[in-house]
Amino acid sequence: MIATNIHLRKATSADVPRLREVIETSVRGLQAADYSPAQIEGALQSVYGVDSQLIADGTYLVAEIMNQQSQLEIVACGGWSKRQTLFGGDQYAGREDSLLDPARDAAKIRAFFVHPNWARRGIGSLILEACENAAREAGFTRLEMGATLSGVAFYRQKATQRSKIKKRRSPMEKYCRSCAWPREFK
Repeated sequence: MIATNIHLRKATSADVPRLREVIETSVRGLQAADYSPAQIEGALQSVYGVDSQLIADGTYLVAEIMNQQSQLEIVACGGWSKRQTLFGGDQYAGREDSLLDPARDAAKIRAFFVHPNWARRGIGSLILEACENAAREAGFTRLEMGATLSGVAFYRQKATQRSKIKKRRSPMEKYCRSCAWPREFK
């Protein structure tokens, strides 16, 4: 079922508490088939989390729906980056926030999380398309994505629809098994 009436907008610092809830619920709910509880908790403490630099850069998006109380509710988030860091929230020690050169470097697709109640309804695809368009408008011609095992099928489907993928080892494997690959815009 495709989600309708989804509203995308740039995340703000006021969204951080709800983003934390969505990220933790997404990880615990959607990654349980691929990771042990210890791996999930370890990743939530050391890697997964809100990246305030993405919010400050205006490159992190939230997907909202109108809930039963007629209020907008954040149900997913994701973004892209013009910085070196491929993954990790504010707590991740391996961050590299230097700016990328759009003529030489690939923009980074970053930190996609969907609340389990809204998974597999096309919301991630909407966010990815918005990120690709924004990165292209910023002058980037290539993207690099990192994915947990739970996200590989989604990114593989999107990459093969548009270009070939080149799988490579991810530095995130130190925390949990994952993969990453670069791709070019067509």
